[in-house]
Amino acid sequence: MGYTPLWAAIAHLLRQDIAEGRYAPGDKLPTEAQMSDRHGVNRHTVRHALAALVQEGLVRTRRGAGAFVAARPADYPLGKRVRFTENLRRAGRNPGREVLGMEARAATAEEAALLDVAQGAQILASHGRSFADGQPMSVSESIFPLERLPGLDAALAEGLGVTHALKAVGISDYTRASTRVSAVLATATQAVVLQVREGDPLLKTTSLNVDPEGVPVEFGRSWFAGDRITLTLED
Repeated sequence: MGYTPLWAAIAHLLRQDIAEGRYAPGDKLPTEAQMSDRHGVNRHTVRHALAALVQEGLVRTRRGAGAFVAARPADYPLGKRVRFTENLRRAGRNPGREVLGMEARAATAEEAALLDVAQGAQILASHGRSFADGQPMSVSESIFPLERLPGLDAALAEGLGVTHALKAVGISDYTRASTRVSAVLATATQAVVLQVREGDPLLKTTSLNVDPEGVPVEFGRSWFAGDRITLTLED
């Protein structure tokens, strides 16, 4: 009769703990040292068990921070009306957002063409990070035509999102004119902000939003943690 390797037995126990809710999505698991002491094995055995769960997608590890229960990916529809807060709430998740920084500067040739302003016109570049259930989901850069939207910087600084800020400056509605999705690898700085590893897969979206008259109001780029989001297309 065969026997179960110690690492497989530990992986089975952790799998049960996760399935029965002892550790919820996003929770940190005990350290390798704690699990080694608990099961009377060396750290290599624990590491082997965790590696198996990482491969199954149940656990994710972060260098210097430990092992965590992997959160289920959030469904995020891409359609004519893309609203981060509304979309996540519809998916049963608790959304959050923080502004990482803003700067007013001259538009590049690409930005000017996309936003239909003169090259060198003043634009507002806003950088932010979005969360679902307290876990970082994306980092983004939004470019706005500042001369067309005076006061937007103060509205965005409130941290209530793009929709709220645009309403505050007179844009009651806006729709998505185009969205482009591509796969990229996380840079060192993106890895820190998203709490992933450098080189992990990200989903990058590039989009243009327009007001009801078709006038551009925002050009944006977002980088989503690849294992935390499922992008879906809607009419």
